[in-house]
Amino acid sequence: IGYVLFIFIAIFLGFSTGSAPIVSYNYGAQRHDYLRAIVRRSGAIIICLSVVLTLLAITLSSPLARLFVGYDEGLFMLTRRALRIYSVSFLLAGINIYTSALFTALNNGPISAIISLSRTLIFECGAVMLIPLIFGIDGIWWAVTFAEGAALLASATFLLRNQKRYHY
Repeated sequence: IGYVLFIFIAIFLGFSTGSAPIVSYNYGAQRHDYLRAIVRRSGAIIICLSVVLTLLAITLSSPLARLFVGYDEGLFMLTRRALRIYSVSFLLAGINIYTSALFTALNNGPISAIISLSRTLIFECGAVMLIPLIFGIDGIWWAVTFAEGAALLASATFLLRNQKRYHY
């Protein structure tokens, strides 16, 4: 699951980091119309990528699990199920990653850091400890989706509160 995660998350990171200089340039040049268009198009691309990558991960869960743990049928079944559950987090992760990169590009490192640390450390650690108490063993895999959901609320709050300041 970790290998699949790295591949899929790398797509979000690559897009977000690649678009950051364009955002920074237009923000610095005070080209608000261009900035607004870039952020909206990027958001649409991230949402489309999120849906496609989630569906791809779920659809390919069997061959991907077999690739890494095909030597043990029990482990294969567990990994396939876990990958299907974990894949739902890709629906939210792209938006959070892009939002963090956006605030970095807008020269607001503190907000970027809060989003990044929240999604990968604070919310995830809390969810890993709490969600399995509710959902049992599957809660371990759902924890990341819950953490991304909490981070999405934080991302949305920062985006809404700073929309007029940054003109996106």
